[in-house]
Amino acid sequence: MHFNRRELLLAGFAGAALAALPGSAAVPARKHKVGHTGITWGYSAPNAEQAITDVGSLGYQGFESFGSVLEYWDSHGGLREMLAAARLPLIGAYCPVVLTDAGQRKDQSAKLLYWGQLIKRYGGHIAVIGPDNVDRSTFDFKMHKSTIVDSLDAMGRVLHDIGVTAALHQHTGSCITTRDETYAVMESVNTTYMKMCPDTGELLSAGADPAQVVKDFLSVIAHVHLKDFDGGKKHDGYCPVGKGRVDMQAVVDVLETSRQDFMLMAELNPAPRQDGSVHGVHELAMASKRKLAALGYAFN
Repeated sequence: MHFNRRELLLAGFAGAALAALPGSAAVPARKHKVGHTGITWGYSAPNAEQAITDVGSLGYQGFESFGSVLEYWDSHGGLREMLAAARLPLIGAYCPVVLTDAGQRKDQSAKLLYWGQLIKRYGGHIAVIGPDNVDRSTFDFKMHKSTIVDSLDAMGRVLHDIGVTAALHQHTGSCITTRDETYAVMESVNTTYMKMCPDTGELLSAGADPAQVVKDFLSVIAHVHLKDFDGGKKHDGYCPVGKGRVDMQAVVDVLETSRQDFMLMAELNPAPRQDGSVHGVHELAMASKRKLAALGYAFN
């Protein structure tokens, strides 16, 4: 059937009007972009090649690696060609550091500076700060709080000075796990230098309401991990976006009210593979993509 230009325009206006009607199932357009972290493909640096290929082929708009992975690839030809082939920009890297020991602060800051320089070298701008793991059965947060905050302030300044944004990621099993620990730290650090990267699945796992946390700290969020949680045996209790108990609709509705320009990163912990293979990971990332697309996010 033939339509002229005027008829097509009228049809477009009619569709827009229909979408605006009360009770319409139209999905609102989202302003933030969605990427994917490389952790789902495993911690091994060589797995980054498959991760980048899969993430790019699925249309995600950014990639997050690890500081150690960037370090490995920098001495093995770099990541530029892989990222370019996948048409995928590097956004940043997860950087685990020791925050609870003041005696290690200088060396940890130097390591973080090096990783920050690599992040910049490969086009990124975010260093996701991963707190050190502790024995949660004996850990006394109040005893360590001031050391943790001082470490974060010092490390944030180191990265700020080279133009890389530090974003704290509260993490299960670490020195910053619970809701109260997260709030205590983020309310104490100098947020000029240390921003926040909330992880929705790990917040829910720790008993916090992810939507409320992102609402309370919206002004200092610089990066986000969209992880879901179902408490299952695989992936440390986590699952693809939309398959668990996190209210992703509520979370992203809050995030979309932010005036800051940051990327949302779909994420899922790797499943143990004795043979080191990465089979099936593409499908897991596809599942997260389906849910995020249904929430209104665009993909390449």
